Amino acid sequence: MAGRSPEEIRASIEQNRQELAVSIGTLKTEVAEATDWRKQITANEKNVMIGAAVAGFVLTGGIAAIGGLFRRRR
Repeated sequence: MAGRSPEEIRASIEQNRQELAVSIGTLKTEVAEATDWRKQITANEKNVMIGAAVAGFVLTGGIAAIGGLFRRRR
């Protein structure tokens, strides 16, 4: 490192700047894909529907209703 000329240092800085620009562009694309909730829902539509059905069942008291059925049979 100690024996580098100013031109070599400038070239190294410019190369690092270009590599950083490419890395930031790639990261931006990956973050955009990961946070695209519409695409995630479309890709996992079956799981989303199952989760929504289970959540609806639980929120409407389905577990309590089934528990009540079992208690009445005794």
